Amino acid sequence: MMPITPRTILVVDDDEGMRDTLAAILKGNYRILTAASGEQALEQFKHEDIDLVLLDVRLPGIDGLEVLKIIKETQSLVEFIMISAITEVETAVQAMKLGAFHYITKDFEYDALRSLVRNALERQDLSRQVLSLNAQVAEDSGREFVIGSSKVMRDIADLAQKVAKLPATVLILGESGTGKELLARFLHRASGRIGAPFIAVNVAAIPRDLAESMLFGHERGAFTGADRQRLGKFELASHGTLFLDEIGDLHLDLQAKLLRAIQEGEIERVGGTRVIKTDFRLVVATASDLEQAVSEGKFREDLFYRINVVPFRLPPLHERIEDLPELVKLFLDRHSRRFRKRVLGFSDSALRVLSEHRWPGNIRELEHLVERLVAVTDKDWISAEDLPIEYHLARFDRDGEADRYHSACKTFERNLLLKALERSDWNVTGAARHLGVPLSTLKHSMGRLEIREITRRLRRA
Repeated sequence: MMPITPRTILVVDDDEGMRDTLAAILKGNYRILTAASGEQALEQFKHEDIDLVLLDVRLPGIDGLEVLKIIKETQSLVEFIMISAITEVETAVQAMKLGAFHYITKDFEYDALRSLVRNALERQDLSRQVLSLNAQVAEDSGREFVIGSSKVMRDIADLAQKVAKLPATVLILGESGTGKELLARFLHRASGRIGAPFIAVNVAAIPRDLAESMLFGHERGAFTGADRQRLGKFELASHGTLFLDEIGDLHLDLQAKLLRAIQEGEIERVGGTRVIKTDFRLVVATASDLEQAVSEGKFREDLFYRINVVPFRLPPLHERIEDLPELVKLFLDRHSRRFRKRVLGFSDSALRVLSEHRWPGNIRELEHLVERLVAVTDKDWISAEDLPIEYHLARFDRDGEADRYHSACKTFERNLLLKALERSDWNVTGAARHLGVPLSTLKHSMGRLEIREITRRLRRA
């Protein structure tokens, strides 16, 4: 297990003996910094990432309460334990109102201080987790599962509505970028657990030596650097939904623990001795072939059958290409708002080119393309000429050998005319003058290349 970087504690006291005592009590488990005044403490915060402050109330210059107030205004997650030579009820109340975790006198017991520090840092961990989850909810609030008009997606949506409220485990299969996590979130929202947490974990992204602790949690002292208790993803998902993406990458030794969590509804933290009951809805996903992994001994057969209760298979984008216009509109609206631009849509020619692409990156690739085009455009409409050349070339690769040259020439000619029209503010006479061709020739080419309707729409817009 990889050691965890120790937390940093700043001891602030004008009494050198007290600073040394506090440092000696805590230095075995934490990184200790010291300061003899409020001014020195504030200077430390300019250069150090500090988790907790043991702060004397009475200091020369800026006193402890003022230091507490200043730091809490800019770094609200930093925890404070205030220390005073005597108990002053009014000062203690004021410190707690300013956000201090606790208030103690200098005749404290060593073990009691260590316990207070652990509890303060555990509260900090929970605060960070809440902020992280809130940020995740805000980020994903606009990322809905798009059903589209294709039959295969309507069937998936119908099945999802039927099983959403059931506690059955769901397995989502599909290539990377097909929207597996979005379907998992759709199931969560439709399950009636909307007020409960949705915890998403990419199993493939977790280092092997951290996977067990991250998923199941650990007790204080379970391994080197485990100076505090940590809740795992299973506990954080309590009464909500746990989404394990790329489940095929879960190590065999953890597959047994996952099986027990599903079947028995209980887990044990690393280093723990007691069983913890769990209650969550499990949704797993993978882009790999689990049946082949079972035959190769890389995935437990009993776990495969346990998670394969309600399977979904999300099709790649090229198998639901009729949904592409709706997806493009969704992403266009999303990123137009994000970049504060007025982009009305994609031209028919652009949509035609996109519909002939194979989309190896699926919906994720499409969104990234739309985001890029919206970011760089200064036009109201995005046309075929705005698409990267690789999307045109992909279409040529699907043509026969005899048609490839003519397709490339047609695309070049069409883009050239569109650029000329755009430069002349969609005035056909001006575009003909810019190109140095007769007006009749330009009009004939526009008809042959299906440009006339586009120019009408663009000028109306």
